[in-house]
Amino acid sequence: MTKLPLAISLGDPAGIGPEIILASYVQLKDSARPFFVVGGEDVLREAAAKCSIDCPIVAIGEPAEAEVRFGEGLPVLAGADAAYTPGSPDEAGAALALHSLAEAVRAVIEGHAAAVATAPVSKGQLGKVGFEFPGQTEFLAAVCGLAPDDAVMMLAGPTLRTVPLTVHVALADVPKLLSAELIIHKAQIVAAALTRDFGLERPRLAISGLNPHSGENGQFGSEEARVIEPAIEKLREQGFDVTGPVPGDALFTPLLRPTYDAALCMYHDQALIPIKALEFDQGVNVTLGLPIIRTSPDHGTAFNIAGTGKAQPQAMMAAIRMAASCAEQRGR
Repeated sequence: MTKLPLAISLGDPAGIGPEIILASYVQLKDSARPFFVVGGEDVLREAAAKCSIDCPIVAIGEPAEAEVRFGEGLPVLAGADAAYTPGSPDEAGAALALHSLAEAVRAVIEGHAAAVATAPVSKGQLGKVGFEFPGQTEFLAAVCGLAPDDAVMMLAGPTLRTVPLTVHVALADVPKLLSAELIIHKAQIVAAALTRDFGLERPRLAISGLNPHSGENGQFGSEEARVIEPAIEKLREQGFDVTGPVPGDALFTPLLRPTYDAALCMYHDQALIPIKALEFDQGVNVTLGLPIIRTSPDHGTAFNIAGTGKAQPQAMMAAIRMAASCAEQRGR
């Protein structure tokens, strides 16, 4: 694993994926583990020209060529392609995005790549070409033969890691979806992954409350007493280092952030708002619990600025670096 290249999926070719991949190669080519992109050879060439990115494209026939040819330019696994239409997504582009995602993941599963870093996709566009999952996390779980709850989304930056325990669901549905079993199961996955992929011998987990002031002893809600506190007690009995339930308005303060390695939050925005507010340009979406390593920049396709040269590659670069770091840690 430690010697294999990384696989990069193209993302939606009408979004900023192509240009941030190109810019990442330019900045990382002398220091990064070799990587290759699956498909989109013409898309990448046109994106480089339009965005004035000096990045040669090198067509390869198999992943093993990536290491040898990485110094010549960005290796691209030849095959599927589409027209480059920045800012104007279409079904052909969505089909390419899905192909690139599926084949990049396949390369890792079959042992041809050490990890996959996925560029941003449009869930709405993918739905038009048969993609039936709420997001890439759920797709990855299915491809790896796991139940949806066995794959856990973690958002990671240089100083903060957050985990939404419920993800792509309506806020009104969150209370009925929460259970002690769900919290325990996902906390176990997070702790194991922090040890396996991040080298933390005894990870410290902080678990948020759901309601204002963590329910204020039942005045503002009972989920803390009925669901969250029993889960925390059970996790402690199992030997995990867990604190909580911590009120959501206190969990991400400068005083508390250094006291834990990951914050487990009750719903999507409770976890994603702080990471995007504090570390937007360095935020990485990591899928925990999989037999493979997957990372992604924690932002979307940004169709509105695609092809203008305004997109910044820092989050894509961070995703590539984190994929390499996790592969090295897992290889140990």
